[in-house]
Amino acid sequence: MTHRILILGGTTEARQLAGKLARRKDFSVTLSLAGRTESPVAQGVPVRVGGFGGAEGLAVYLSEEHVHLLIDATHPYAARISANAAEAAKQTGVPIIALRRPGWEPVAGDRWTFVDGVAEAAKALGMAPRRVLLAIGRQEAGAFEAAPQHHYLIRSVDPVEPKLAVPDAVYLLARGPFPEADERALLEKHGIDAVVSKNSGGDATYGKLAAARALGIEVIIVRRPPLPDVPSAETVDQLAAKVDHLFDPVAERGV
Repeated sequence: MTHRILILGGTTEARQLAGKLARRKDFSVTLSLAGRTESPVAQGVPVRVGGFGGAEGLAVYLSEEHVHLLIDATHPYAARISANAAEAAKQTGVPIIALRRPGWEPVAGDRWTFVDGVAEAAKALGMAPRRVLLAIGRQEAGAFEAAPQHHYLIRSVDPVEPKLAVPDAVYLLARGPFPEADERALLEKHGIDAVVSKNSGGDATYGKLAAARALGIEVIIVRRPPLPDVPSAETVDQLAAKVDHLFDPVAERGV
């Protein structure tokens, strides 16, 4: 029997998981991307790009395509997609497993300020002009137009369009991973005295936090949104093991 698996992706781990699961001959894996990244990395499995039309649309897709397992491997801040996935799985009875990468935790020497959203992050920068690295992606960068007194170095995978209505901003297109040494050089080159980051977790973008710690720079951390309570795993290997167990041939035969 071929088991049809739909992975809701967008993260590096989603691509790694798709490749790992695709090695099994009895798995038919499709990776779904929201389409927000203009030039996504090649995936190695069939890819579906674009939304489903909310939870109801995703439920219809799961039913029509006879999907046996839904995997939510979206970004930790894709709360709406995760909520839709959980609801669609509930409506259809399709099992769901989420890949939940652990968030970062502060260590000795970190100067972290936690906030609940990007608007609050803009306020947390204060009134006095600062030199800020914005490392939150392009979609919510507009919130910092409310604090135009700062100089911004804005890093994103795709261009920020339209450009921010602030007098002093530099745009840097780059895709991680970002090693600590490179991040330190970047912060020093631009005289950065504050970093704004989401708590994405993982190793690929941790370098800026380590570099900020070494340089004594404040980091404003946007907390993660609440996510639905569904079965989950923290790593690609752990999730792949759960999938293997779910579709274990011996278990399926009831042996």
